[in-house]
Amino acid sequence: MSTPLKLVAFSKEQPARLLTIYLIEQGIQAEYQYSENDYAHAVMLLDSSEQIRAKTLAEEFVLNPNNEKYQKAAWQSGETVKLIPEKSFSAAKTLYDLKQAPFTSSILAICLLIYLLAMVGITAPYLWLKIQPIDVLVDSGQWWRLLGPALIHFSVLHIAFNLLWWWSLGRQIEITFGITSLLMLFVFSAVVSNVAQLLVSGANFGGLSGVVYALVGCVWWLGWLKPNWGLTLPKPIVVFLLVWLVVGYLDVLPVHMANTAHLVGLVCGCLFAWFLVAKSKNSNV
Repeated sequence: MSTPLKLVAFSKEQPARLLTIYLIEQGIQAEYQYSENDYAHAVMLLDSSEQIRAKTLAEEFVLNPNNEKYQKAAWQSGETVKLIPEKSFSAAKTLYDLKQAPFTSSILAICLLIYLLAMVGITAPYLWLKIQPIDVLVDSGQWWRLLGPALIHFSVLHIAFNLLWWWSLGRQIEITFGITSLLMLFVFSAVVSNVAQLLVSGANFGGLSGVVYALVGCVWWLGWLKPNWGLTLPKPIVVFLLVWLVVGYLDVLPVHMANTAHLVGLVCGCLFAWFLVAKSKNSNV
């Protein structure tokens, strides 16, 4: 019997049990497992030879967990598992989420604060963080500007898109590997993608999207290199983000995108995933 493999994990019990029942109904050996962490409710795959099919079914479930076929499978098995809708707002839950991922929360708050200050006419943070040519930085010694563009945004859609992905993926990485790993990935991907964008198109750019693409690359590759760690991105989402990257290079959008930062950020994330896996092997994890 092969070692059980973590297929996917949820923060709530109901979806984990519902997916487990559906997989069993589809002839896939699976079981529900609880553990003491933030994503405590896991669906375990008992036969690794069924991983590809099981992963496809799990991705479909994540995209549409309220599909009637899942509840139908539960009824046929003699169980009733209802998905409990999220409350519209819970201050206690929000505070708990923020405490669970302090670095993710801090970057999110900093980006929001800088953007809101700019909205009311206070642009000093933008001027202080804007990147400058390398020769200017050598003379001034203001090396923080290599990181700065990741913290500034220019529109509501721009910041909303980036922060939603940052919160979703950054929080997963921070909870799984710790604050140090996410800090390293943030600094590494921000500096490298910002410098690459600077060298290709100059200093007029900003946004967290280089880092976001690094998070995407990291989680995407970890799902491939170490599926038992439970971090994964559904294929449709990966395809969408890769297509969006290509569309940016085609220059058919009404806005100019930091395409080099996106591509280099993605590569940084993939490299960081490899680093995490190599580190785990050296630690005999």
